[in-house]
Amino acid sequence: MEKELYDDTKNQTEDSKWSEIGKAIKSWALIIITAFICAWVVNNYLIINAYVPTGSMENAIMPNDRVVANRLAYFNSEPQRFDIIVFPAPDDPDILYVKRIIGMPGEKINIIEGNVFIDGSNEPLDDSAFVRDPYLWVQSVGPFVVPEGAYFVMGDNRKNSRDSRSWQEPFIARDDILGQVVFRYFRGFKVFN
Repeated sequence: MEKELYDDTKNQTEDSKWSEIGKAIKSWALIIITAFICAWVVNNYLIINAYVPTGSMENAIMPNDRVVANRLAYFNSEPQRFDIIVFPAPDDPDILYVKRIIGMPGEKINIIEGNVFIDGSNEPLDDSAFVRDPYLWVQSVGPFVVPEGAYFVMGDNRKNSRDSRSWQEPFIARDDILGQVVFRYFRGFKVFN
């Protein structure tokens, strides 16, 4: 009598197919999870990707532009005059603001007919490289004495910017600076030094 052998190659082939599909699913899941974790780390610890809805920083940053700010810019250095920074709005911390540093810690800022004077200088601050239409905004405010560990900030579009001139607490604490704007994109790409 002949023995009938059981042929399980068909089952092995199907098991092998399911095993390969399972490996592929695990591989893709690992890639997707890793990508999400990397994006989360980059977005929460390395950069800020922010939308700018207003024209307060025209012409450097236009309405509806997006900016990328480096969260580590001031890890080993201090902010400098004219840096463009991102920080929580003093009157609503859920909103991020983008402004330019004008006054440094310890300085006395006085704005006379739209010109910024620092520490009683007879010469106004030369901000002509970025201020939009300087002759449209000719108000006088101040003086403001910037406390240690804080900064006085203004928008480039001085006529249409809510900034240190108008806030109840006019200064941005060093610890509240989230990052330095590195470049803008969407309407056009521009790198900031």
